[in-house]
Formats: sequence, structure tokens, C-alpha cells
Amino acid sequence: MSSMVVSAIPSSMGSCMTTYRNGPSALVTLKSTGSLNASLMTCKLSTSAAVKEATRTAGLHARAGGDDHSLSGELCSGDMLLDALVACAGVSLKAVATALGIPIASGTVTGEGDLDFRGTLGVDRMAPVGITGITGIRMGFEVVFGERESGPVTEGALGKLTERYCVVLQTPVKKPEISVKVVGRDSGGSRGMRW
Repeated sequence: MSSMVVSAIPSSMGSCMTTYRNGPSALVTLKSTGSLNASLMTCKLSTSAAVKEATRTAGLHARAGGDDHSLSGELCSGDMLLDALVACAGVSLKAVATALGIPIASGTVTGEGDLDFRGTLGVDRMAPVGITGITGIRMGFEVVFGERESGPVTEGALGKLTERYCVVLQTPVKKPEISVKVVGRDSGGSRGMRW
């Protein structure tokens, strides 16, 4: 697990903030990839051994002062977001293809987005926070179609219906109303600050 303890966060983040304030790009492209096969209605995310250990632990991205995920076993929440998007889009593509009678022999789903750490770290209040940027989130599908009895493969319909029925993709597209509630408690269980 991570060697980073809470008391170490301010100095590592401070170092990153100073670096970004003084010039170098704080822009990082996060990327997730998944693979499809002919026999299962699944999308297998491409992961390293360290990432497999990190599936339940989120931490700071290394560019925000966190440890390298290959050492700490912690993943950036932005990576997790793209993993969820790729996995859902891959499963949705397989389900839609099955419903349309389009066999998929194999394929790759890719999702990537740009994250500017100047916004995340509060170095530049004009910089966006989150995976935003000029190019937004980019999804890609490379599919090998299997043998089909009759009719042409309709990639357009497959793409449109995958986009329509992918829950994770539709969530940011529809911009749901989100409420945030933070309730503080002291160690004795008494409520403190409420935001």
C-alpha cells in the first residue's frame, strides 16, 4: 500500500503547486482501455498488477503530489472515472450488437480525457477542475465483426445505440443535478460543522 501518510500530503502537494505556478504544463491525458471478445458480454479493462491491487483505493495522482500508482497501489479518481466509462461503453456495445444480431469477434474500447492540475490544486482559479479541457472526453471503438448471416453491419446504428444506452456515458451528458452534503462529527460522535 501507499507510503504516503496524511502528514506528508501538504509538502508533496506544495511542491507540485510551486512547479505548476512557475511554468511547466500541468496538463495530463488520462487514458483507459478495455477489450471485447466473441464469447462474453463483458469489457475487460487493461490493468497492471499494481492497478489490480488498487481497484478499491483512490489516492492522489502522482502529478498532484501522490505516490506513483505502480508503487502505492492507489489510483487517481480520474482514472477510475475513465475505467467506468470504458467498461460501461464496452458492455453496452456488446449488448446492442447482440440485440441487432451483429456478432463481434473482438475489439478495443478506449477513453481518454485531459486533466489540468492547476485547477485541481487551486494554483490557477481560471483553470478547469476535472476532466474537461479543449478536447473533452474522447471515446474510441475498434471492432472486428464476426460472420453474419445476412445484411450489412450498421456501424452507425451500433454507435448511436451504444451511446444512447451507456449509463455512465449518459450521466455527464444529461448533467444531473448533484447535491453535496458534508456533516462533521467529533470523536465522541457529536455533530459539529455542517456544510
